[in-house]
Amino acid sequence: MISLAMLAACNGARDLQDAPVPLGDFKLVHNIAVAPKAFKGPLSREVSESELTTALTEATKERFGRYSGMRDYHFGMSVEGYVLAQPGIPLVFAPKSILIINLTVWDDAKNLKLTPEPHQITVLESFDQGPIVGSGYTKSAQEQLKNLSQNAAKQIETFLVKQNKEKGWFNGSGETVAAVE
Repeated sequence: MISLAMLAACNGARDLQDAPVPLGDFKLVHNIAVAPKAFKGPLSREVSESELTTALTEATKERFGRYSGMRDYHFGMSVEGYVLAQPGIPLVFAPKSILIINLTVWDDAKNLKLTPEPHQITVLESFDQGPIVGSGYTKSAQEQLKNLSQNAAKQIETFLVKQNKEKGWFNGSGETVAAVE
């Protein structure tokens, strides 16, 4: 429960102006999202499969485009489910938005799938998205989806940092190599 609350509290785009966290020689090459079987949760706003996948790939590109390591990696992401909150009853019922994705990571040089089983990530909307009245009153479905996708990209980064620390996934120089603009 505590980790779920922490996920909800984070705004996934808040740290994008900072230097990226160290990920060794990581460089994202293919960033693919699909949503053929995405489950629309109860009382959710409607969005298309294209909107789901575009929001996720854009948020992932925004976060991981900052890395320019020497080794190529690929993401396969599948949107499993979502709820984009509709307006509720202020102070009584403020529904929250949720996004569930499965992540697969590939090491290009080793031709190896680093995640034998997809890693599932569940994120909630950020607290700054309307905690009292609910984001359904204050945000469009596209704004909610963008926030959820940015939170998912941040959680992907957190997962990769943990895997690199524990399993050496991106061993190389060990230093962050930020993309030069």
